[in-house]
Amino acid sequence: MLLAPTPPLYGQVYHLPGGLAGIEKTIRVMRNLVNSYRVNLPLREQAKSIIWLTPERDSLAEVSALYEFVRDRVRYVRDVHDVETISSPDKVLAGKMGDCDDQAVLLATMLESVGYPTRFIVAGYSIPGEFEHVYLQVLVGHEWLDLDPTEHFPMGVAPPNPVSLMAENIPL
Repeated sequence: MLLAPTPPLYGQVYHLPGGLAGIEKTIRVMRNLVNSYRVNLPLREQAKSIIWLTPERDSLAEVSALYEFVRDRVRYVRDVHDVETISSPDKVLAGKMGDCDDQAVLLATMLESVGYPTRFIVAGYSIPGEFEHVYLQVLVGHEWLDLDPTEHFPMGVAPPNPVSLMAENIPL
């Protein structure tokens, strides 16, 4: 039987308030992970190897290669029941598994490690003002492109029909 990779895990425990304050704190933790790991040499080397065969200075091709790598090679696995977990991007890459926040952090880290600004988008689909999903946007030229690596969407397509959206504390 083939078993999944099992990198050693470690972490910190954060106590999250409920509601919007908890969402904002989660996004801050995610942003801190991206800011810390985007200069991680092994992650940067992985990102560079993924874009290696794309045409030089073709931003859309580079972004697409990184997006498709995470979308197609990292398996979606939910968090522990009733526990919000966020894995560091190196652990997500090594284990090849994670939920929406884990995959978004990995993709944002890889994109930023090769020069593309990103922002997290938090969405809710059932009750206005409540949020249940996160994906990201990347700035290519002067346009923000949606990237949801947990769905088999093409680059630039966001999950449909949200009733609530927030971009890193900026209501949309």
